[in-house]
Amino acid sequence: MQLCEALTTAPDDKARAKLIAEAFERLEERYPHLPDLATRAHLRETELRLRMEIEQVRAELRAELEQIRAEMRTELERIRAEFRTESDQVKKEITDLKLEIARVKTDLIKWIVPLMFAQVAVIAALVKLL
Repeated sequence: MQLCEALTTAPDDKARAKLIAEAFERLEERYPHLPDLATRAHLRETELRLRMEIEQVRAELRAELEQIRAEMRTELERIRAEFRTESDQVKKEITDLKLEIARVKTDLIKWIVPLMFAQVAVIAALVKLL
């Protein structure tokens, strides 16, 4: 109200301009943070920018996730193939071991049976001598 009365009673435009400038100075002194205030338009603009950035980050993350999934599938297939190869090798080794055990068993029987007959003969000869 005082500003309005002062402006209407001012003698010329120069005095009015001076009153307006002083009013702005008082306003800036009273509210020093006034230039830092954000308007709704500023907030909307910031919100839109943030939404765009969020969408970009989402798209980048999706792309990275797909790349990681593809790498994981490739690695999994490599590991499966390696496992199959190793599994086949282990099965072959087991088969070879079974064959070797059967061969050793046969060899043992070949030696044990004649030795048993020899033992029986030696025991029978000892019995006759006594």
